[in-house]
Formats: sequence, structure tokens, C-alpha cells
Amino acid sequence: MALDTSTATLGVAITENHRVVHEINASGERNHSVHLLPIIEQALQASGTTGSELGGISVGIGPGSYTGTRIAVSAAKTLAWAWNIPVAGVSSLQALAWGGLMKGWAESQSLNQDQQGHDWIIPLLDARRGQAYTALFVSDGVNSPQRLAPDAIRLMVDWVQQLDKLLQQAKADGNQPRCLWFVGETELHASEESLAPLRGITDIKTMPYELEGRWTGFLGEERHSHGSDDIHSLIPNYTQLSEAEANLRKTPEGGSK
Repeated sequence: MALDTSTATLGVAITENHRVVHEINASGERNHSVHLLPIIEQALQASGTTGSELGGISVGIGPGSYTGTRIAVSAAKTLAWAWNIPVAGVSSLQALAWGGLMKGWAESQSLNQDQQGHDWIIPLLDARRGQAYTALFVSDGVNSPQRLAPDAIRLMVDWVQQLDKLLQQAKADGNQPRCLWFVGETELHASEESLAPLRGITDIKTMPYELEGRWTGFLGEERHSHGSDDIHSLIPNYTQLSEAEANLRKTPEGGSK
């Protein structure tokens, strides 16, 4: 079973051998704490599965919504302990990258997916103040996207400049990607103007995309095949302090660190 509440979409999926048994993706108001457990119960019933019959739980650990990410991680740890099954945390940005790329390929009419080569994927989630939760992955179209740069919160102006340098180096090495995909919350962070420095190096495409639970599930299956996480030490990947914590640390009571 896969859970992810790090974005505006609440994703729950039951998967088996990279096949979706049942999936529920609830978009809209960020009230995941109210809806998560009922949706989990609905998914289990629809798939004819009980908690103890599951092989494990995979959960998106972010980065993304500070409060939202904690909801899925807390639920996953609690259920894994109660059902005595393993739990594995996966990157929500890696899941977003995989799902966004698959949607992009499905809708693209100009890219020949049989052409030899690889694509780069840049997932984007808004982090406010011109920043995005983002990373860089590469895909050969067969396996799950592999990481080229870590999950982080980055100022988009600086990130585009870094990507330009990485592309120039890849071109010099003869390893240039055939296409650069920006997926996720692209309206905010992947405009024609903001991506202008990258034009002319390689094909660039943007794909608005909301995370689906199946990709967290497929990544979780891979993680579980190599081991799981300790229930008690599994924590969300926030990549930054919450605003409340940052403000507290500025006060005399919170210290100055």
C-alpha cells in the first residue's frame, strides 16, 4: 500500500508487481488528516485486502507541504506497527518525476520514444518566494527515474542557471539528454521567460501534473525489494524549517541558531 500527502493531492494506491490493484487520488482542499484513513479503508475494501495481508507500506516522505507530509508518514508508521509489516519511505519528488514523465510521453506527439537516448526530469512543487521543491532525475524509459541531483528547496532563478551548466557539461561529454521535462507545478515555475536560458541546448517540455499514488507504490516496491526503514527512525524530508520553527529560533526563548 502506498500513501502520499505531501502535495495538494492525497494519493493512496494498492499495487502488486508494478500493477495497480486499486488507486484513489483525491485532489482539492488540503484537509488530508480528515480524509486519509477513510480513503485507506476504502482502498483496502475495494481491493479485497486486509492490512495484515499487505507485503508492506510505502510512503512519500516529501519534500512538500510541511504539515501534509507528516500526515502520511505518521499514518504509515502507525499502521506498519499495528499490522506488523515493513514500511519504506520514498521521495515524493521522484514519484512526481516518474508520473509526470509518463503523462508527458502519453500526451506528446512530437517526441519519438523509440529514439535512443535518455531524458532529464525536473519535478517542481511551489515553496513560495520564488522557490521550488525540486530535484533532477534521468530516465531511459524502461526503469524508474534515477537521481542526478538531490531533493532540495531552490530559488528557481539559480536552479535554471545550475541546470544550464549541467546541460553544457553533458553536451561536452557527449551525454546530452534528448529532452528536458519540467513536471508538476509548472505554471508557477516553468514559464517561457524563466526557462529562456535553457533554450537551444535541447528540447524542453513542460507537463502540469498532480501526483498519483501509484508512482509512490512502484518506488516503494523497489525499496522493499532491497530492505525497509526502521519504523521509529523514519521521518519526513522537510528540506527546510517550518515558518513557525524559524520564527521561534529568532526569539530569545528559541535561541539564535
